[in-house]
Amino acid sequence: MRIRHFDLIAFDWDGTLFDSTALIARSIQLAVTDVGGTPPTTQAASYVIGMGLMQALAHAAPDLPPEKYPLLGDRYRHHYTARQHDLSLFDGVLPLLAELKERQHLLTVATGKSRRGLDEVLRTVELVGLFDGSRTADETAGKPHPMMLHELMSEFGVAPERTLMIGDTTHDLQMALNAGCASVGVSYGAHEPDAFHELKPLFVAHSVRELHDWLNQHA
Repeated sequence: MRIRHFDLIAFDWDGTLFDSTALIARSIQLAVTDVGGTPPTTQAASYVIGMGLMQALAHAAPDLPPEKYPLLGDRYRHHYTARQHDLSLFDGVLPLLAELKERQHLLTVATGKSRRGLDEVLRTVELVGLFDGSRTADETAGKPHPMMLHELMSEFGVAPERTLMIGDTTHDLQMALNAGCASVGVSYGAHEPDAFHELKPLFVAHSVRELHDWLNQHA
């Protein structure tokens, strides 16, 4: 067995493990249009992925007054849930998680999704029981606030230097920095990887296969 460098590995969900970036961005655009705002560009809608829902929608629709945010959230959920069952894990994710589990890493999720949304999708892709723990934005704080990671580390008694955060956005990598943890970025999700380097990830993977190989050698 190789030396284990990280005891706890925290994964972002959307755009990292789950191929949902395009649907989330499109659902944001449609929701803003429904409520009478100016729909954001695909790039702007993708940028807010990983934040808590209300935080993300407010950022994506700056011309809408706060009193419309609840309706905006309802319309986003309407558009997203209408097609969420068409989504799936990225190819190669299940073997990756199974190997990490076999090597006795603690596997967790730190996501901008709601608790209800994460639990639903975990049931959908038959991952119940694979993860040791999880935190969502609505029960802690939205990224890049480090509360999700702080709570996961505290729950399992793992130090920051033994914790690795993996995500597809600058919000994920900044959260890791804020929590004193190492990070790995993936370039196939919501954010372009050009902005990753200043946030000091140990590695940027351009595919699940690259992520798997790196974790096999270095985690």
